[in-house]
Amino acid sequence: MTTSRTRSSTRLKHSPPAGPARRFAVIGAGMAGVACARTLAQAGHTVTVFEKAPHCGGRTTALASPFGSFDCGAQYFTVRDARFQLALDTVPGLCRAWSATTIRVLDAAGRVAAASRTPGEAHWVAIPTMDALVQAWAQPLAGEGRLHTHTSVTRIERDPAHPGTWQLHCETLGGDTHLHGGFDAVMLAQPAPLGQALLQQSGVTPAWGDALAGVDIAPCWTLMLAFAHAVRPGLTTLGPQWNAARSTHHRIAWLARESSKPGRKQIERWTVQASPAWSLEHLNDDIDRVQAKLIKAFAEVTGIRATPTHAELRRWRHAQTQKPLGQSHLWDAAAGLGACGDWCLGHRLEDAFVSGLELALAAA
Repeated sequence: MTTSRTRSSTRLKHSPPAGPARRFAVIGAGMAGVACARTLAQAGHTVTVFEKAPHCGGRTTALASPFGSFDCGAQYFTVRDARFQLALDTVPGLCRAWSATTIRVLDAAGRVAAASRTPGEAHWVAIPTMDALVQAWAQPLAGEGRLHTHTSVTRIERDPAHPGTWQLHCETLGGDTHLHGGFDAVMLAQPAPLGQALLQQSGVTPAWGDALAGVDIAPCWTLMLAFAHAVRPGLTTLGPQWNAARSTHHRIAWLARESSKPGRKQIERWTVQASPAWSLEHLNDDIDRVQAKLIKAFAEVTGIRATPTHAELRRWRHAQTQKPLGQSHLWDAAAGLGACGDWCLGHRLEDAFVSGLELALAAA
């Protein structure tokens, strides 16, 4: 991984497709969707990406605050696949190693029980926020007008005038509806339950449709805290000396000191992710109640009992894969329908990249 700050060109490098150039629609602009889209575009196909959020990024999304940003989803990534490394080399300097390469394991009382690390494996973060990597890879598509944010796909169907192609019914943030058509294939780069729901409401059944029902993805409540009176570096850091930890506390599964990550503001900030079981049990609880319980648990684990300057909560309905699909992607060539996501292989960010890449390679 290079640490040079020289950025490569953001233009897509197109190669002639192996067969006739086709038009693809990709629903979802997280890591899997953007990896799929950029690979298809580089193969010479025309790709349009639809994303309901204001920005691409998916579970790498970062939230801004007056005290600095929070990586409220994926906290870091590892690099085990050579193809992922090659893709990262196209954006030199965008990712840097995080000092929290040894992840602490805490018992329920917050005591360090063990240190867990894959020998020689670095933990990487994008700068200035985790979603910067996906956004950099999506920039060429955005520059060509082929990234539609604030756009929800509500239905997919065959085009009555051209039955061999697909059309997408979309709704924008303001409630306006649009119809996008002429697609030879549609790729669902969404959490499996969302993809399954879209297919059902569309009355569409690909050959792999039943496979989605076997995927289990847990929700996650994420708490973000800032303590403006504690500034890093120096001796004013609050709480423990470690920067990241997995916890066996019944409410908390993960804690990370955001201000310890490279390229971030040094105001003391923490991201706290609740355990899958606790998140599911309290999925529909009152937000203030959830926040209070997680702040209490945070104090128990870290010993930080100061009142935070800023507290914010986010609920992820589909966060961490508990039971993956067991293969890298789903593709029905006859129908022109595919699906990808980290849930195909696991819950790591690299799983999402590999899934999107291999779906594109299968379809291209």
